[in-house]
Amino acid sequence: MNTAAKVWQDPAALDVVQAFWRLMGTNDFYAVEAVLARDFVLEWPQSNERIRGATNFARLNTAYPAQGPWVFTINRMVANENEVVSDVDVTDGVLNAKAISFFTIEQGKITRMVEFWPELYEAPFDRTAFVEPIK
Repeated sequence: MNTAAKVWQDPAALDVVQAFWRLMGTNDFYAVEAVLARDFVLEWPQSNERIRGATNFARLNTAYPAQGPWVFTINRMVANENEVVSDVDVTDGVLNAKAISFFTIEQGKITRMVEFWPELYEAPFDRTAFVEPIK
């Protein structure tokens, strides 16, 4: 074996997504580009929007009107070799939201995200006899 040869291994998909959320937490959204592929695509099906490219992702997040620094709390992540799903609470101190994100990882970079931002809603009928409140 040639000792000068470097064997490159992909970081685990879970590690990439953990790095993504850690970098998001710095609020330096251009730093997040380190874990995004050159042809990165993010889709928000609920608002029918697609963001192409790491730079557009950084620019959009930088321009987003926030009341304070964004804080991201990971509640749960599930992963296999190249896909990760995360459940993350997001707040700027005023806005509180939940992001459910589906990541695709290739060669150690995030190539695709599909993200859902579910909002709380009232139960459609009185079902208090069958349920209990979560909070």
